[in-house]
Amino acid sequence: QVQLVESGGGLVQPGGSLTLSCVVSGRMSSLFSMGWYRQAPGKQRELVAEIRMMTGIKDYADSGLGRFTISKDDAKNAVYLQMNSLKPEDTAVYYCNAVPRTLGVDDYWGQGTQVTVSS
Repeated sequence: QVQLVESGGGLVQPGGSLTLSCVVSGRMSSLFSMGWYRQAPGKQRELVAEIRMMTGIKDYADSGLGRFTISKDDAKNAVYLQMNSLKPEDTAVYYCNAVPRTLGVDDYWGQGTQVTVSS
């Protein structure tokens, strides 16, 4: 069983930076990939960035390309999302996601952390 706990959200001014953390309890070796999603009020949840656990290959949504960086620290069982040049439209609840290697097993989700970009 894998559990995900996010932290690092908060209120930041436009142009500011935040780093979100997702700590994994359980075997990270059982995961194919991890990612960050976000959901703004009235909108669908959308992928922000993801990273493959074995290869380290990263993918980004256009909205965060050049501003956001996803990374992992295997020693700390953690995945991070560094967000720079934040905009008001980045305001959302950010969720950590983990995709298991085993087919047929549902994805794991964290509880979410609020990011608000406002002056």
